Amino acid sequence: HTGERPYRCEECGKSFRHRSTLTIHHRVHSGERPYKCPECHKSFKNSSELVRHGRIHTSERPYDCSQCGRRFGDTSQLVRHWRIHTGEHNHPNPTCGKSFSNRPRLTNHRLVHTGEKDYHCPDCGRGFNRRSNLLVHQRSHLEQKPFICLDCPKSFTCSNQLIQHRQIHSEEK
Repeated sequence: HTGERPYRCEECGKSFRHRSTLTIHHRVHSGERPYKCPECHKSFKNSSELVRHGRIHTSERPYDCSQCGRRFGDTSQLVRHWRIHTGEHNHPNPTCGKSFSNRPRLTNHRLVHTGEKDYHCPDCGRGFNRRSNLLVHQRSHLEQKPFICLDCPKSFTCSNQLIQHRQIHSEEK
């Protein structure tokens, strides 16, 4: 472990320890996403992203909080959650002083002050502050429900709806 990074990207100059990591990195520039989810057909640049994504459909949550027992699909979600217990909120909003546990939550909160809705539905014109919210909304027009419950015939337009629904089945057991 010398820290040597002999594999260099010709496009951006970033260096890597392993050739395989450089190969995956090249996909950032090429846009190639060869790993496709068989459930919803979303594509990913490496297999680990596909595996992590797959947990949305299966509701698998292998990482649990030692403090409260809540379970998560990946370690980054667990780390974010852990901040609830530690009280760590080191991302303050200069406009109102409210503080957040991570930058994406702060960024999302700022839209409350600006009211910006840059993403508009081409079918009905409804505006959204996030692209992901627009994409979920568009599924309602197409009647796409790729998130399927394994315990009953219900399906949902977004993963949060499935996760909320699955609590019904966990209470039944």
